[in-house]
Amino acid sequence: MNRERLYRAEGIVIRRSDFGEADRILTLFTRGQGKLRVLAKGIKKTKSRKSGHLELFIHAQLLIARGRSMDIVTQAEAIQVFLPLRSDLRRTAYAYYVAELIDKFTEEGTESPGLFELLLDTLKQLAENPQLETIAHYFELHLLDSLGYRPELYRCVNCGRPIEEGSFSASGGGLVGPECASVLGEYRPGRRISAGALAALRLLLASSYAICASLNPTPEERRDMETALSDTLAYLLEGELKSLSLLTALRRETLSASVESPQSLRVK
Repeated sequence: MNRERLYRAEGIVIRRSDFGEADRILTLFTRGQGKLRVLAKGIKKTKSRKSGHLELFIHAQLLIARGRSMDIVTQAEAIQVFLPLRSDLRRTAYAYYVAELIDKFTEEGTESPGLFELLLDTLKQLAENPQLETIAHYFELHLLDSLGYRPELYRCVNCGRPIEEGSFSASGGGLVGPECASVLGEYRPGRRISAGALAALRLLLASSYAICASLNPTPEERRDMETALSDTLAYLLEGELKSLSLLTALRRETLSASVESPQSLRVK
């Protein structure tokens, strides 16, 4: 094979679909080439050497051949497997969610090393740590920030005044102060957001995963955070994600358990 047709890519499998009896089409998010769609021939065969290295959410080093209609994976070697993301239902649901967000917000062939590192770090956190919802919210905020959609969490998007409480407007891009609550148009405020939820969102946006691990908001604060972020993402994507229904059901179970718990959930 002509060596000029080959190139290497370090990527994460974010989506896959069957293609014929033995092949699969994989969507990869790579460090150097951005999002790629490639064909993995024979991967569904029992004796395939590539199958264990190209499962969903695996971080792998690949050798890819340029093809006429689609590039073809010729070799693959797993770097990080993240097994809990496929063996634990809650972790699987969150991994599907962050992978779908990356897929929806990115175009093929657009290099984005920062987003690759964010996705890789997020999958690692989801595989190892128990604060799955906090990790997801961290990812959502930093994804929005990286794409130029960072929500305004400090000032009213209408008048520009610093505020500590108010409503959150997905269409307006952030907070709306009490004095501007009657403003209509694109800055029309959404639901009220509690001071605790606002403080938690600010911490998530300004800090590392390690620092944010101490977050333990109340069920009400969790609802406010989820609403603000999910409304923003739905507004930008003009619709909801397929993975969101399972994730929402799992979050409701967690919130119900938290409400029934005798211990109050607060920031440690």
